[in-house]
Amino acid sequence: MLGLSFGLAQWATSNFFAYQLTDVVACIVALGAAFVLLQFWKPVGVPALRERLGLEEVHVEEADELTGSRVWWALFPYAVVVFIFGLANLGTTIPNWLKSTDIAIPWPYITGHMFTSTGEEMQRTEYKLQLLNNPGSLLVISGIIVAIFYMIFNENGRYALTWRQVGQEFVSTASRMRWSAVTITTVLALAYVMNYSSQTVSIGAFFANLGPAFAFFAPVLGWVGVAVTGSDTSANALFAKLQVTAAESLDLNPDLMLAANTTGGVVGKMISPQSLSIAATSVNMDGRESELFKQVVGWSFGFLLAVCTLIFLQTNLLSGLAPVVP
Repeated sequence: MLGLSFGLAQWATSNFFAYQLTDVVACIVALGAAFVLLQFWKPVGVPALRERLGLEEVHVEEADELTGSRVWWALFPYAVVVFIFGLANLGTTIPNWLKSTDIAIPWPYITGHMFTSTGEEMQRTEYKLQLLNNPGSLLVISGIIVAIFYMIFNENGRYALTWRQVGQEFVSTASRMRWSAVTITTVLALAYVMNYSSQTVSIGAFFANLGPAFAFFAPVLGWVGVAVTGSDTSANALFAKLQVTAAESLDLNPDLMLAANTTGGVVGKMISPQSLSIAATSVNMDGRESELFKQVVGWSFGFLLAVCTLIFLQTNLLSGLAPVVP
């Protein structure tokens, strides 16, 4: 039920609303589906699970009961994010204004000095600093709005928030994410070098030698990329051009191969070091990431095999499920 609700919300959001909010909206819908499900079904074995994981039983005090107000304020940040991203993609006026804040910074000895095999100057060799026209800035704006509302509207000061706390949380989050940021930055830099030097094209041509079997193994590239880097963005930056090159050489649907790369990356996310660390910290299992890895690695391989099979079938028997986008 949760998987179905998540998938349907992803499809609807990416196709008819704002693709940047695909997972945010899907998570909210899945959370609502879980809430409804738990009103009619109670999982068994919870005490045994707590004992096995070494977790203490949580006793809910009367003062901590979930009221409608608390539920609303818990979901309020997600509502703000959806609103801000939806507004940023509404019509043409606001998106164009956001794009007008971009600052193009030429790279010395690169901009104007790189040419294609036909002698034309390469495009996109400038660094574009997107002040407002990027998801990160929109999330920061959303966070500031949420902080202001939390400061103004709180239950008699019980959940009061100060700018000092906001600043401390921002610094703490930036500190925790510093190595992930460095990883993504360096991987993207490597991706640009590989793309402009034709390395990805050459590797893609090599993989094209696999013939029709490449369609089956395409998700493995994304799976490996995310398992190593922890980022689907990094894996797509590294292998997207490769997937398209191989697809064009084999007369396959390039959109399907791109989807194969990112879908394979999703099932590799559960075994990436960053994901395991975050999951362990969330449930007070710091230092026990290996236990989580043992529990999920089999599922990751199983999902990868299912994705590989589905992608392969969509290149022949089920080709109608993945039409070529003109």
